[in-house]
Order: sequence, then structure tokens, then C-alpha cells
Amino acid sequence: MTYRIGILGATGAVGQRLIQLLHDNEQFEIAALTASRDSAGDTYRQSAKWRIDAPIPDSVADTEVRPTDPDEVPDDVDLIFSSLPSSVGEAVEPAFAEAGYVVSSNSSNGRLEDDVPLVIPEVNPDHIDLIEDQRENRGWDGALIKNPNCSTITMVPTLAALTGFDIERVHVSTLQAVSGAGYSGVSSMEIIDNAIPHIGGEEAKMENETRKLLGSFDGEGVTWHPSAVSASCNRIPTIDGHLENVWIETAENPTVEEAEEAFRNADTIDLPSAPDPLIEVFDEPDRPQPRLDRNLGGGMTVSAGGVQETSHGLQFNCLAHNTLRGAAGASVLNGELLLDTGYL
Repeated sequence: MTYRIGILGATGAVGQRLIQLLHDNEQFEIAALTASRDSAGDTYRQSAKWRIDAPIPDSVADTEVRPTDPDEVPDDVDLIFSSLPSSVGEAVEPAFAEAGYVVSSNSSNGRLEDDVPLVIPEVNPDHIDLIEDQRENRGWDGALIKNPNCSTITMVPTLAALTGFDIERVHVSTLQAVSGAGYSGVSSMEIIDNAIPHIGGEEAKMENETRKLLGSFDGEGVTWHPSAVSASCNRIPTIDGHLENVWIETAENPTVEEAEEAFRNADTIDLPSAPDPLIEVFDEPDRPQPRLDRNLGGGMTVSAGGVQETSHGLQFNCLAHNTLRGAAGASVLNGELLLDTGYL
């Protein structure tokens, strides 16, 4: 069976990645594309400033773009993927869920709300059942599920692999690609020959989302992980791929070999977009690197390397493709989880 999908914010950077991933998907058929009212009525080819390094798929090029409104999307759409700016998604996504649509969203709004599942399917698939509380609390026939921030999703799978060692503190410094700010997010005069040691709101997202994702679900709510997480987020002049330097303190002090083995044995999940292995481990001290390693596993693999013991625990580096694993691919994977668990 093929499920009909809509994409909100289809002309933006993440929306384009969603089209790239979904235009020939065996499970999902693109049935509706939405954008701002300025683009509504145009074909997708006319309205999208296409930035992907492959042609616009013929199957969507002549599709008419609709306004981003539940009344404008066909009733028989089974699943909505949202790549809206959070300022727009805050109002629009609940309206779609209230209208009966199931929404898999990349937008940051609502991620920390008690009844909104924040999910990485390989890490906390059971959190999806928060949908039951959400529907009861809000009276929705639809549902809203979120994937985390692109920097959070790079680090959390590595932390999840190490939770058996009882993580107490996490410190992370990120080196984030410019594509994470959107096509017009950082000007060339700002970023060329430069690094920007601040990304507004990013530190708080990493510190809070990490603890919710690693938290325990008891069937009624999520108890956040008790670890202390601190983050420093930096923008650097790479196009794609967030590289992160992570320090952890644990109650049980694993060796380098034990940590690397835990990474290699990290849980994956039997869904079409899920990579196997989830984490690629490099022995070389200068890996992973964005240009060399961001596209592993179709851009869905997390890489780790440079593992070493410190005076307080472990230090390592991790990397993921921020617009695939960290955005569009994460939303698609959550859509596959919704299908697999019977929420569609």
C-alpha cells in the first residue's frame, strides 16, 4: 500500500531535501506541496529556487503549490511532513493535527512540550506513544511528532550508545555547517575566512532536547535524563555536515575500547531509511571529517572517532549530515516509524 503525503514549506531548503528523498519512495506518494501564499498557484518549478545538486524530479515539477492551510490539502492525505519555520509552524502544525492530519515535523516549535513525542527512532521509538496522551489532552484526531535539532541529533545517538556507563555530565562544542542556517542564513562576508562562535538558541536546544530524548517513558510521560548537558555552538564555513567535539563524565569509566565497541553495537531499527550500522567508528584520530564522511549511509549514518580517555571521562568527535540525518531524513524516518507502529 502507498500512503499519500503532503509537504509543508516545500520550497525551502529542508522541503527540497524532503522532495529529493520522497519523490520515488515506495511507501509514500507526494500528493500535495504547500508554501507561502505568494507561491500558491504557481507550479513547483516556478516557485522553488532549487538548490539540490540533482534536477527537480519530473513527478513534482509541474505540481501546483497550495497555500499552507488545512483547508487547502486533500482529505485523503495520510501524512504531512513539515519543514516550516518555527514561527509559522507554531500555529499551522497544531491546526493540521486538529483537522485530523498526522504531522512529522522538523520545526523547533513544541519539541519540549510534555505530550509531543521528540523522537530518534533508533534511540527512543517508544516515545511515539505519547501520541495517545496528546490526542486525549488536545482532542485531536491527528497527531504531531517532532525530530530534534540538527546538532542534537548528531550527538544523541553516540550518547545513547554509552548510557550503560551511567552518563553524569556532557559538554559539547559544535562546528556547524552553513546549510543549517538556511540558504540565506549566513552571508558570505560573515562566514568566509571566519568562524562565528554563537548560534542563537542552539545551545539551549542541545541542552534540553538531549535530556528529553535520553529520558525514560513510563506510558504516560517522559522523565528527562538526569545528566547535566552544556553546549557551545559555532558556525564554520563548511556547506554540509555538523562536526562536534564531545566530553562526557560517567559513573563507570569505560575504556576507549569499550566505548568504541558500544558505538559499533549501537541499536538500529528495521525501517527503510535507517542506516546499518547507525554509528560508523573511525580509528584514525583525524576522522570523521565533514567533506569525507557526511554522506555515509545515504547521509543518515552518524560517525564517531578520536575516542580518548581524559582525566574526567571520555572525549570523542561525532559527525552527521545536518540536512539529511539532521532534518529531512529524520522526518522521513519518523514518518516510517508512524507507519510501522500503526499511527497512519
